[in-house]
Formats: sequence, structure tokens, C-alpha cells
Amino acid sequence: MIKALRGTKDILPGESDLWQFIESTGRDIFNIYGYNEIRTPIIEEASLFIRGIGDLTDIVQKEMYVFSDRGNRRVALRPEATASIVRAYIENSMSQSGGAAKLFYTGPMFRSERPQQGRQRQFYQIGVEAIGSDSPFLDAEVIALAVRFLDRLGVKNYHVKLNSLGCQKDKMAAIAKHKENFKPHFEKLCDTCKARFDKNVLRIFDCKGDTCRVIAENVKVEAALCNDCESHFKKVKQCLDELGVKYTVDHKIVRGLDYYTKTVFEITQDDLGAKDAICAGGRYNNLVKELGGKDTPATGFAFGVERLALALKAVSCQHSAVSPKVFVAVAGEGLYPEAFKLLDSLRGAGIASEMDYDERSLKSQMRKAEKLGAGFVVILGEDEFKKGKAVLKDMSSGDQKEIMLNEIISALHTIKTSQVAEGNLRS
Repeated sequence: MIKALRGTKDILPGESDLWQFIESTGRDIFNIYGYNEIRTPIIEEASLFIRGIGDLTDIVQKEMYVFSDRGNRRVALRPEATASIVRAYIENSMSQSGGAAKLFYTGPMFRSERPQQGRQRQFYQIGVEAIGSDSPFLDAEVIALAVRFLDRLGVKNYHVKLNSLGCQKDKMAAIAKHKENFKPHFEKLCDTCKARFDKNVLRIFDCKGDTCRVIAENVKVEAALCNDCESHFKKVKQCLDELGVKYTVDHKIVRGLDYYTKTVFEITQDDLGAKDAICAGGRYNNLVKELGGKDTPATGFAFGVERLALALKAVSCQHSAVSPKVFVAVAGEGLYPEAFKLLDSLRGAGIASEMDYDERSLKSQMRKAEKLGAGFVVILGEDEFKKGKAVLKDMSSGDQKEIMLNEIISALHTIKTSQVAEGNLRS
């Protein structure tokens, strides 16, 4: 038997309902904030990520899927979306539309990591990018949007952690200071972090090994921002305070990718264990220029969809599943063709509906209706059908009544209008 590759996972019916809920909620809230969807290819020139993410990062050195195609081009499966979106922004001259380009995306990413809970080798992200403004108001908007997305989903017990890396000069000074602080502990670091010490010392703060984590927690980290960056960060915090967004300033939130500057943030969630980061983001003011565009500031964030799904399961979040809300059952001899026509009429009227195709007993049909989560069942019986009627049963209350066949659709639409807030009927 051929099985799915290690680190990949089938999202089966039932679980995919939760994913659709996450994605549809994201689309709704992102549109409210003025973000429009962008879809980029999952394969790109490998050099895009090497230049954008940094050739010394773990992603580029260890995790990226790179291969030569039939034209001998070096191609990579995208390990993240930001570099691809910046490439699209430059290539399609999106700066000419004026103002910040506000974009959102969802889709698969690929990294050859050790599979674990909430992270696969093919994993999914949903996020936003705002390209074209250095305003601290935009930083605050992006963070507030991430928080509002979580609130809309119903995720609880999350925490926003905030920091500023400053400009490139500030960042280089901070890296030198981090090396100085980690140097006395060098021999106790894991082999991976020993390599990171020279290549990308910021990544040591992300190590989940017990020894390295304790060292990182106890290493003293001080903010050292220039006046402009300090003023920018102060305004970001003031904006968040005005919006009532709760956060903690944590100078060890550093984001290991090379392109981050100024404001960076993470959102963690208590139910996810050691891998508790559910969202990460921040500014990348140098990336557009680094990839061949004009000097253009930008900011954004990405949520891991797998981790969002785990967080929602942990809090038993109620979500709208895509399941039949009306079930057509048959209790009379020879009425299946009529039931099939009624089913088609319901669907044509925009009412999600289903029936049993195997002509089983009414009792079996009712069990299937319950299993599918139907809110209502239309029962076609011989006696009722002779009078041009059917029985409409409310599955939540058990109430049922006879109704004219030609009035079923209007009756269901009336119920939908009056009860949609409670989710009794959703077409």
C-alpha cells in the first residue's frame, strides 16, 4: 500500500470543515481591513529565498526543498510566502497603484523539518502583507488585525509579545552584543546553536533544546535603538494601547529571518505546549530593495493553520461546519424519484441538502440525517404526498408539521432568516 510521504497529512472531511472555518473567517476579517487576496506559485527560483530569507538561515541551509527542473533551473518549493509576495509586488509593478498594497494569502509551504505536532513538511499558512508604508499606525493595524482574527475564531489564552530590532545598524549592533553575551556559554550550546553563533546568533533564542533554552532565558538582553527607531516603537505601543490590545514587550523576540527590521512580534497560545507560537510577524523594510525593487517599507504576519486548528480544538470552539442542513427522507413506496427532484429544487434555491441513495428504512435515513448534522428533515410519505404535502421536522426540537410541497422552499428560507443567528439553518 502506498502511503502519504512522511511529514505530509491528509486533511479529511470533518477536519477540513474546521480549516474552511479558519480560512473563511480570515477572508472576512482581512477584507474588512482592506486586504485583498493574492495567490503566488508554490515553486519559485531558489535564489529568491536565498536572497530574501538569508543564505545562513536554517531554512535555506537545511530545510528548503531545492531541485533542478528540466531546464536546469534551480527551483524551490516555497518555504514561506513573504518573499514570493514581494517578488510579485515588484514584478507586477504594484507600487504604481499608490499607497500601501494590502494583501492576504493562504496556502501550503514546504520545509524539510522533523515532523511534530502542529508542523508538517507540507504545512499551511494564512497571513497578510502590507507593502509601501513605514507608518507605526500600520504596524499597530497589523498586530490588531491578528488579535481580532483570533477573537473572531474564538481562540482563547493567547499572548502578544512585542519587540523592535531597530534599523539595520541597530540590528547589527544588537547581534554583536548577543554574541558577547552568549560567548561565555558557548561550550554548553547544542551543536546546532554553536553553528548559529557565527552564522545567525539570533536563532539561538528560538532553540527548543532544554540547555539552550535555559541559557537564552538567562542571557541579559537590552534594547539599543537609535532615536528614530525608538520613536517609531513608542508610537506603535501607544497605538496598541489606544486600541486596547494587550501585549508584553519581550526583547528576546528577535525573529531569525534576515529580512526583519524594526517591529517584530509573536503570538503564543497556552494549549500548544513547547511549540506554542501560533503567529509571527513584523517589519521587513529592506526586503523589497534586496530583491531588486525600490526602497520600500513593509510589514505583515503569518499564522500556522495547523496550530490554529489545534488551538480551536483545545478550546472546543464552535464553528460552522459545511454539512447538509436539510435532509430529504422517503417513507413512501416509489417516492424516491420525487425526493430526488425535491432535493435538486432545494439545492437550486441555495439550501444545503442531502438524501440517502440506498433506499433504506426511514429509521436508517433519520440516523444518517442526524449524523450529517441536518437541522431539518423533509419526510415524503404516501399519505401526505397524495395531498401535495410533506412533513417538515425540526431536528433540534423534535417538532414537526405538515407543509405544502410548493411551500417548502419559502418556509425554509423564512426559518433561515429568523434563526440564522443561532445557526439552526445555513444554506
